[in-house]
Amino acid sequence: MEGNVHFPSSPQGGGTSSMAKTQTALVSSDNHQSQALQKQLSINRGGNTAISKNKQTSNQAQSSIAETIEGTTQTFREALDDLYHYMKGPKSDTLIILLATALITPLCQRIKTSPILGFLASGMLLGPNGMGLISGIHTTETLAELGIVFFLFEMGIELSLDRLKSMRRDVFGLGMSQFLGSAIAIAAVGSLFGIPANALVVLGGGLALSSSAFVLQLLKDKNALATRFGKASFGVLLFQDLAVVPLLVVTPILAGGGSGLAKAIGSAVVKAAMAFTSIFFAGHVVLNPLFKVVAGAKSQEAFLGVILLTVLSMSFMTEGLGLSNTLGAFLAGVLLSETKYRYQIEADIAPFRGILLGLFFITVGFEIDLNLIARNFPLVSSIVVGTLALKTTITTLLSLAFGLSLSTALQTGLLLSQGGEFAFVAFGLARNLGIFDPAMTKLLLTSVALTMAFTPLLADAGGKIAKKLEEKSDFTHYLGQDRDASEIAESEDFVVVVGYGTVGKSVCDLLDLKFIKYVGLEVNPNKAIQARNKGLPVFYGDIGRAEVAEAFNVGSAKAVIVCIADKAEANRAAISLRRVYPELKIFARAADADHAERLQRTLNIIAMVPVVPEDNVLLTLPFGGAVLRSLGAEPEEVNAILEIKRKEILDGKGLAEDEHQLILAQLGIISEPKKEAKIEVIEQNPNVAEVIETLTNPKKDNLPIIDADIDDVTEEKKDTPNV
Repeated sequence: MEGNVHFPSSPQGGGTSSMAKTQTALVSSDNHQSQALQKQLSINRGGNTAISKNKQTSNQAQSSIAETIEGTTQTFREALDDLYHYMKGPKSDTLIILLATALITPLCQRIKTSPILGFLASGMLLGPNGMGLISGIHTTETLAELGIVFFLFEMGIELSLDRLKSMRRDVFGLGMSQFLGSAIAIAAVGSLFGIPANALVVLGGGLALSSSAFVLQLLKDKNALATRFGKASFGVLLFQDLAVVPLLVVTPILAGGGSGLAKAIGSAVVKAAMAFTSIFFAGHVVLNPLFKVVAGAKSQEAFLGVILLTVLSMSFMTEGLGLSNTLGAFLAGVLLSETKYRYQIEADIAPFRGILLGLFFITVGFEIDLNLIARNFPLVSSIVVGTLALKTTITTLLSLAFGLSLSTALQTGLLLSQGGEFAFVAFGLARNLGIFDPAMTKLLLTSVALTMAFTPLLADAGGKIAKKLEEKSDFTHYLGQDRDASEIAESEDFVVVVGYGTVGKSVCDLLDLKFIKYVGLEVNPNKAIQARNKGLPVFYGDIGRAEVAEAFNVGSAKAVIVCIADKAEANRAAISLRRVYPELKIFARAADADHAERLQRTLNIIAMVPVVPEDNVLLTLPFGGAVLRSLGAEPEEVNAILEIKRKEILDGKGLAEDEHQLILAQLGIISEPKKEAKIEVIEQNPNVAEVIETLTNPKKDNLPIIDADIDDVTEEKKDTPNV
């Protein structure tokens, strides 16, 4: 039919074959798909296996890294633990203390406070009452005692027999009165609380002692040893150091209730005689030759070794005889003070003394127990305030009785109001002997340490109060009509310095280093007032006036040193002095070599040219050195004094190296600089160039004053050129 689609028909056999082929094709296709699927599955399984292997490898690597880190950490911990156990004890104590000693001084300078307070604070922090970082307390305290030994040795070096003689009023007058008065007053207060009699002796004697270490360090820091209150304080401390010996001798006797007193005193006298005899014999027979031989080798190590040998052997000997180890060191210093090596010894021993003294201050901080203070605040504060007030009052009143002015007496009283380092020794000995119980000893040691801590503050307060008192005083205080001037003028051994300018101040500083008393006269009221307010013996006055010279007892002086820069005024002063005192030794500052020759020839005056521009302190030293040599000082000693002063000036001013070399050449310490060096100095420093020009081409101007008769000077002095 139309409209129907007809497919061609095939035979029956042909259709079956087609179906078979189709089935075969389907089966083949399935097989291929199955194989492809299996292949894909195989690939997937291979990939999973690879991933699994990668994960396993990664886990193994991570495990290995973890084990390595853990092993390294364990090794590091073990190393730290070994290092900790190795460093624990004396080694760590030493490093901590050295670190504290190195950092405290610069830190305190930054905050403008006393380094002593820093040492005390570090002792509180590091000690047993703080963080407990220092384990060997006893070992540290034993080492710190060497600081006191070296400190007393240095004091002995500074105390020559001549100086002790000149200070006998301060040492054996004011010093003995202060010690006995304070000891009796403190013992009387202690008796009100039922303290036994033997304990009262140790208590009064221990608290009557002041701290030489604190006071002298403060005086040196403030450059106040030359002031009247500085000298008075030093004299009192010297007697206290001597008083330590009988106190330590008597303490064991007191522990026995006083039985066998005569035998104990006899034994102590014999031991003291043995110690003094041995030390003085060793000093005069052994030490001088020994130091001469060692110094001849010019080996700093050998020289330092013999110094340490001397200090330690003398201190060990006196300690072995039952006396104080500091007594031996002190006496050794006194003996060596008479030798020409004293300044070199002092310079070499200074670093040891400084470090060990800082260590001593740290050990003082160990004794400050904040918990004890908090628990017993009323009692501790009463002991501290009572000790400070009582000692200040007694010392001030006694100072007034011995002729010191009110401002000087008050400064001296406040400066010496604290307890001393030897109180630790005396109270510790009393505890060991059963005189003090441990609780009382700890209370007293804490209180003494606190009084020491207040010392810098009291010293500053004393300086401010004294300054206000002097500013409010009438002008007689500056005219030399007060006790300080009278005391000097009535003494047997003093020097008059006329003019307190650059040269005059330098001369006065050198006289202080040589421990020579002086009185300064200055016509410039501003200079006189400034120096007087600092406590220095410099007064307003014109030496050319006979009544002024008489008021200051110039005729009894060892010498008069005229340091006036103005040539006409220097001539007037020299002529006036020579007219009134024809036999008096007079030194004068000359303007140039011709001026010096005329002064020497006409007025019999030792005249010297200070090779110095007026505004340069360093170059004034040779003039002062010449004065000291003319007063009888040994050349080696003078050079050592000049070297000390030069170092102080260089450290404070930071002067140039070329100027440094020039002065060393002038002092004779090094050879004269070469000509090239001089040219370099001239280019860098016009003032020095001027000096060198003056030296090489001195002006020969006429000096009619010197050539004229003394009676005609008054008429001619107005026409004298002012150089």
